[in-house]
Parts: sequence; C-alpha cells; structure tokens
Amino acid sequence: MATKRVLVTGAGGIAGVNFVRAVRASVRGYWIAGADYSRYYIELPDLDSRHRTPRHDSAGFVKRVAEIARAEKAEFVHPQPSSEALVLSRARDDLPSRVFLPTPEVMETGQDKLLTKERLDGEGVPVARTAQLKEIGDVEEAFSSMGRPLWVRARHGAGGRLSLPCETPREALHWIELWMGRGTLLSEFIVQEFLPGRNIAMDTIWRDGRLVTSYCRERIEYPFKHISPSGITGTPSVARIVADRKVNEVGERSVKAVDKTPDGAYSVDMKEDAKGRPCVTEVDAGKFHTTMPLWGYAAVRHLGLPWYSNLADLYIRLGSGEEPPGDVPRHDLLPDGCYMIRNMDSGVMLWREDGWKERVL
Repeated sequence: MATKRVLVTGAGGIAGVNFVRAVRASVRGYWIAGADYSRYYIELPDLDSRHRTPRHDSAGFVKRVAEIARAEKAEFVHPQPSSEALVLSRARDDLPSRVFLPTPEVMETGQDKLLTKERLDGEGVPVARTAQLKEIGDVEEAFSSMGRPLWVRARHGAGGRLSLPCETPREALHWIELWMGRGTLLSEFIVQEFLPGRNIAMDTIWRDGRLVTSYCRERIEYPFKHISPSGITGTPSVARIVADRKVNEVGERSVKAVDKTPDGAYSVDMKEDAKGRPCVTEVDAGKFHTTMPLWGYAAVRHLGLPWYSNLADLYIRLGSGEEPPGDVPRHDLLPDGCYMIRNMDSGVMLWREDGWKERVL
C-alpha cells in the first residue's frame, strides 16, 4: 500500500505534537508535513518536512497552506487548532487536499459557548444555566437568579479563557472590568451556574451523521492549577477513562443537537451538577482535544488495543474515504479506570488503582 501523505497545521502546539506522534504509531505508513506559525515550536514534532505559515487570521494563511499542500503532494490536511480548522473549513474549496471538517456554520456554533448553549437548550440537552451580559447590571441579576458561586467565562476560546469562579457580584464585576480595560467587550462574557461534579471530556468520531466510536474521561487535575485564578489551564495533567451510560447518552445527543449530520471529530465538555447529572458546557466541532491523539498513541503502543483505538489514524482513514471498521464499538473505546498522568518535562505515565503502571513518554 502506498504511503499516504498528510499535512498537519498547528503541528508545533501540544495537541499538534500529540497528533503527529499518534499518526507515527499507525501500522500504516504516513508521510507527514507539518506547518506552524511559531518558528520555534515547529521544531518539536517528528515530521518529514517543516513549514511556516502566517497566523490563521492573516489574509495569506489559506494561500500558504494550499501552497504547502501542493508542494508536498498532501492528500489530506488536518488543522489541529480550532481557529485554523474554522478558517480552512470555510476555504476547503481552495485546498488541493481532502479535509474532514464540519460545515463552517456548525463550527461557528461550536466555538461560541452561548450559541451552543441555546442550541442544546432547544434540543432538551442538559446544560448549565447561563446569563448573557448585555449591560453591567446583568451581573447582579445573574447572582440574584442563579445563586453563588458563579462562573464568569468568555464566549469564545479554549484553555479556560477569561474564566473565574466568583462568590459575589463585586468579584465578578472587578474581573470583567479588568479585561474590558484591556480591550475585551462586555458581550464576550457569559455567567454560568457553578457545577460541582466531575469534569468530563468526551472524544468522538462521526461519519455521515453516524457515531463511529467514542470514549470519555474525567479531568482530575490541571498543570499549574495553583497559579491559575480559575484552577483550570486547558489540558489536564491527570485524567481517568470512565464508562458511564448517562455521560455517553448526553454527549452523543449534544453533538446531534449542534450538527444534524456530524462528520469528523467532535469534542464535548461536560460538568456534573449537584445531583450527578452531566451538563454540557461545550461542543467543539472539528476539534481534537489536546490528549485525544495521545490516548490513541497509548492505546495501540502500550495497551495492545486494535488499530482503530488510535483515533488520529482512524480519522485520517475515514476522512480519506475509507469505510468505518465493522467491529469498532460506538462507546467506551478505551478501558475504564485507566489513568493518564503527565506534566511538563516529566513524561507521561499510564496507571491503574491496582498498582499497574507503564511509562508512555
């Protein structure tokens, strides 16, 4: 079988490095070109060729990606960052290679937490109560109607952008006014009820409106949480695979709520309320969570699971037109109770509570 040639944009970020590593773990040979805005981080992934691109919001970004794809004869393009994925979804007709992305309209909804909440509400999917801020007085009203503490967070962005748990309206106002003084619009903020339960991520792959496979994990700790105002820094340092029928059901329904015919990768964030009910906080269409490919790498290299457990590999094959494997489970792809422990410059470890462990990186 001929080696498939792929181009990964945003390849130098943590998620991009993980994606490239996972693709390298495939039994199928891949030739991988990588591109990144950073002149430094592009040196990190294991690539066959390296390229620089402008920022995703530059007028020359799409043209440059297309040039690289043509020069490298890439058959498939995977944009890892959500920002780049949205731009390339809009410009897919200008690319010489296949992409496996939702429509721009779906991705725009997924990248706006308020629009996502409204869409989920309309379909009866449980979500956190949310207040949109149209004027400063709405902050006081939110605390009166939803209690305390409340989460103040940005409508757009990842990594817990502009998020802070606040006990009083005064705290929330100080936080919002701080960022407004730095150019953030009031309309960029939303206020949500505080959900005290498990913090869960669901990673899914879809094809032509059908869920191909998925798994869920609980985020337990974040790196550098002690120096983050919210305690959340985007990607977890400790996570545990969970198999939970309720979580699977809510996660699957949430994707179908934002996209009637899902196609590609969809990452769902959930938080449990005081009664243990999973409530969706985000449905990012077209996105690989940062550790989604790392779990796939560990699955095939260290857990002995079938090739399709490596979702980066499965995603490229499906996006290239191959049919889904007949024996892949729709839910609970990875084994319940398996922990991934990672930290900067400390490597990655798989661990179980029975004492078993294995170093991944």
